[in-house]
Amino acid sequence: MRRTNQTWRSAGVFFLLFIVFTLLLRFVDVQAIGPQGSSVGFASINSFVHKLTGVHMNWYEITDKLGYLALATAPVFAFVGILQLVQRKSLLKVDKSILVLGAFYVVVLVAYALFELLIVNYRPVLIDGILEASYPSSHTMMSVCFMSAAITECKLLLKNQTVCRILQILCTVLMVVIVVGRLISGVHWFTDIVGGLLISSALVLAYLSVLRSLRVKH
Repeated sequence: MRRTNQTWRSAGVFFLLFIVFTLLLRFVDVQAIGPQGSSVGFASINSFVHKLTGVHMNWYEITDKLGYLALATAPVFAFVGILQLVQRKSLLKVDKSILVLGAFYVVVLVAYALFELLIVNYRPVLIDGILEASYPSSHTMMSVCFMSAAITECKLLLKNQTVCRILQILCTVLMVVIVVGRLISGVHWFTDIVGGLLISSALVLAYLSVLRSLRVKH
């Protein structure tokens, strides 16, 4: 119980940090340094990092495709849940972790949709001539959330430890490549990546807290 409470507190801290960081982004060092005169907070550090990395559209394309690979884990676990439902003939007999995971996916997708509507800032580059919402980095958020959940579920579902470790390593590498690749691609401001890491950390810790509250070992 103590460990569960600590995880909940950590989730709350990261969520609070995300809110504070987002508010600061709206009011601190706001300058029109983006395309079409779009403004962004923490303009000095964002401009410095963006000039340092440059724009590499090949990394944009690579991380886009890898993002779909991360999302592909969702239907895999959905299939596991459906299979359990058919075999056990009761939703209540489906593994608690799978049910929690389904709810977690919904929360993550709602967070994604929310920031597509509540635009904090725009990308530092035009994509197909269009000014797109940029904060928080959705690829960062989705990859961290989906890969962290996949790592957790592998521990719960797989008995073969060797296969489990290999999948966990692959998930970790995929997550890191997407996050770093998204930054060096130049299609996001530095603060977009930071915001994505903060909100995904809060969501993942909340997900783990629910599992621990339900006495699900992972």
